[in-house]
Amino acid sequence: MSLIAFHRVLISAGIGFCVVFAVWEVRQWMGDAGAGRLVLAVSFALLGLALFLYLRRLNRILGYERKP
Repeated sequence: MSLIAFHRVLISAGIGFCVVFAVWEVRQWMGDAGAGRLVLAVSFALLGLALFLYLRRLNRILGYERKP
């Protein structure tokens, strides 16, 4: 496995963690109504989105753009 492929796997795992943790915090917030839980949920949702956008643009960042 190349280093780039391993990096993609790690970023994908990070995205999955962020999404699951954000959903878990929202569920906790709904039952507990603590503002800190909502802040964590939004923060991890945004972090997951940022990692997703990074993963989509990784080829461009590395200079591996496909030519049509």
